[in-house]
Amino acid sequence: MKKEELNDFIGGWFIGNFETSLFQTNNMEVAVKNYKTGDYDNKHYHKIATEYTVIAKGRVRMSGVEYSEGAILIIPPMESTDFLALTEVTTVVVKIPGASNDKYISLKNKP
Repeated sequence: MKKEELNDFIGGWFIGNFETSLFQTNNMEVAVKNYKTGDYDNKHYHKIATEYTVIAKGRVRMSGVEYSEGAILIIPPMESTDFLALTEVTTVVVKIPGASNDKYISLKNKP
């Protein structure tokens, strides 16, 4: 058994086509991400990947809708969303496929 630390991976991304990755692949990307209350990600979309976001802990607002622990959000290609941590939050994010450079920032509209 080998042990790694999540903090050693940029932004919590530990599977995918990244320089530091436990398993380099273009088939998917996987991350465990931690946010502080008030952390915000700008509205963005993917042209190729579908993003699956599990709210493992806490409450968030995405595209004006609140979600809490246990919600699984499926964001298809070309659908924009932003992200606001309403509490301390932990998410698990899977993107399929792991398309490099597939994040497009929309106009900045902080809530």
